[in-house]
Amino acid sequence: MSDYTDKISDVVNQVPPSAIRRFFDLANEMKGNVISLSIGEPDFVTPWSIREAGINSLRDGYTHYSPNSGYIEARTAICDYISRRYSVSYDPKSQILITVGGSEGLDLVARALINPGDEVIIVEPCFVAYKATVMFAHGVPVVISTKEENDYKLMPEELEAAITDKTKYLILGYPSNPTGAVMTHEDLCAIRDVLVKHPDIMIISDELYCELNYLSDRPASLIQFPELADRTVMINGFSKSYAMTGWRIGYCIGPKPVIAAMTKIHQYCIMSSPSTSQFAVIEAAMNGDAAIEEMRNEYNHRRRVLLKGLADAGLKCFTPYGAFYAFPSIEGLGMKSDEFCERFLLEKKVAIVPGKAFGECGEYHVRISYAASIDNIKEAMVRLKEFVDDIKKGNG
Repeated sequence: MSDYTDKISDVVNQVPPSAIRRFFDLANEMKGNVISLSIGEPDFVTPWSIREAGINSLRDGYTHYSPNSGYIEARTAICDYISRRYSVSYDPKSQILITVGGSEGLDLVARALINPGDEVIIVEPCFVAYKATVMFAHGVPVVISTKEENDYKLMPEELEAAITDKTKYLILGYPSNPTGAVMTHEDLCAIRDVLVKHPDIMIISDELYCELNYLSDRPASLIQFPELADRTVMINGFSKSYAMTGWRIGYCIGPKPVIAAMTKIHQYCIMSSPSTSQFAVIEAAMNGDAAIEEMRNEYNHRRRVLLKGLADAGLKCFTPYGAFYAFPSIEGLGMKSDEFCERFLLEKKVAIVPGKAFGECGEYHVRISYAASIDNIKEAMVRLKEFVDDIKKGNG
């Protein structure tokens, strides 16, 4: 019987399945006391006022398709939030599209902008969908491997060296999944100076974790530079900051022609985002700042506990200042990241993700999520120390 390999698109065959979901699924299939620190899933429940807004929308009969771009009330609320947080203005009628999560936005922008053979600069380690969406759109990923000694930030000289006459756009994702790296306004100024010299390059700024920044409570973004405004698309959403992963709601903001092209694809493939989720978003965008601060403070506490646990286990780790991930090194333990994570799950029943899933430069690292209860994080760190000690004894 055919395995259908010859019938599936060559591009799809070239893209590996997500390693994040693989370890999440393996953990779910195991019995016993399994702790999952693998997926970026907040353990918080969506704040009640946001849930109530969604419930009320059902009571009020909003059970039908919304406009393709989203209800104008939701688009206006999001634009008001962006104005409040970033001090920039967008037209809710033409410069925003409400999507099914931030991931749909990454797919839409790739299909809207890329012609076959176009190059897209991707800064690794990075979210697994970046390279995949470019490849699905028949683009060519051009990887910049960031370095720990540079705090995993994109350096302007690295960007300049990667640009060619085929470069279509740059994807920049900070705060970073998986490293937790943050780029400040000053860091972005140096990137702006390079991009100003290359006016044909579009910029895609993935800011899903913008509110989870432990250095500053004010997001820094390339959208704040007027000289880049007409070629920057922000991908954002509510999953991480507001604990709304299951609502599947995100948004894209940017130049009118690009948003129009993305909306055209959205019309045919998705049609519209969930109506109930949009009414929840109105409440989140208008009145959710206190909930964000409360969750951010708790994540910050968990971050410190996790970093101490990693140090106790003898693992060197870059200090993350954003998102809710740590990216410790396992170099010197005699195994690659896949083997480390598989053995840790089987032997100690803790699920984490191999660093290689986020790019070749992530090898000999692992990603650990601290979007889990403090008790689970503490117990996972106890098991991690036991595991590392066992490895060292075996190597000795």
